[in-house]
Amino acid sequence: MSDDPVVYRSSVHIQRKKGTLRVANLPGEPQPVFFSVHGAIAKHYGVPADQLPESHAATLDYVVAAAGG
Repeated sequence: MSDDPVVYRSSVHIQRKKGTLRVANLPGEPQPVFFSVHGAIAKHYGVPADQLPESHAATLDYVVAAAGG
């Protein structure tokens, strides 16, 4: 057994495009994943609809999905 306690290190690259829009290259995904805000999240953070470049799932949505809903 290895003395290295690290079992897995994720290699993720995130690029901010415009405003809340970000593009991530994730291991296991053949296409880039887009993150932004939408609906109630945009409203909560005070992002006016006309300043929202694209509506996509927020990082919070991915965290909830990863935890099993």
